[in-house]
Amino acid sequence: MRKVVTLPPYSVLMSVYERELPENLNSSLESMLQQSYPPDEVVLVCDGQLPCELNIIAKSFEGEYRRMFRIVRIDEHVGAAAALNEGIKACTCPYIVRMDSDDVSYPDRCLRQMQLFAAKPHLDMIGTFAEVYDIDKNETVGVKVLPLKHKEIKKYARRRNPFCRQTLAFRRDKAVEIGGYAELDECEDYEFAARMLANGAKARNIPEVLVRYRISEADYRKRKSLRSTRNFIRVRKMIRRSGFCSRADVLIPSAMQVMLFLLPWKATRRFYTRMRKKGAGREEVVLPAEELR
Repeated sequence: MRKVVTLPPYSVLMSVYERELPENLNSSLESMLQQSYPPDEVVLVCDGQLPCELNIIAKSFEGEYRRMFRIVRIDEHVGAAAALNEGIKACTCPYIVRMDSDDVSYPDRCLRQMQLFAAKPHLDMIGTFAEVYDIDKNETVGVKVLPLKHKEIKKYARRRNPFCRQTLAFRRDKAVEIGGYAELDECEDYEFAARMLANGAKARNIPEVLVRYRISEADYRKRKSLRSTRNFIRVRKMIRRSGFCSRADVLIPSAMQVMLFLLPWKATRRFYTRMRKKGAGREEVVLPAEELR
């Protein structure tokens, strides 16, 4: 006789701030509220004062989904990590599904993640593969592919984020146990994942494309900025001090990041394009879209 598995309730957690495009926020929220296995609640953290268009969208969803849609407002812009921590406090379900305000989840994303949590209750974090959509080219340019099993994920995490942040779902009590997100300027998702793993969290990635996330030339330029380079190295040093990784795990990716910072922009873009085609990017493996069809 086939065993009937009861799926756990979950909260969707998203933060938004003033620079988000209204159409992005609208499509992102719609994708989460139209899941084949719907959330019990959606917590939207407004990180600072929002412009009128974004407020209208937030209030319209609050009015339409009054029983499940919650808005948490922060008067001043505090950054993604601090905003997410406020959101974790507001979430009431045992599992939290993260989502960015400019990306789209496919209808079965949460169903697949909650099915795996139900089948393997020892898991604390579950991610998925993600479609990479270039908004400048207006086309899908690849798929972000990451290690699947816990042992592989933990090894991979010594140097790179083993999850697409837009796809991560995690156990709320485990996140609270480690103190939530470290309030960093950048790379807070990687530091959070590494600290969860260092504190015994068990993880999986589902080998399915269940989220589409947007990239642009501005994202690549940001990666090679001096600020991002400093933050990149700082976070890896933090992870090293925790004992999670070795000195080589800090030096090798940091040296590559410095090289990319020093190279001319055109050379850096060629590097990212080549790595995407080879399936071995700095932060992830990205397979060309035609290989996934």
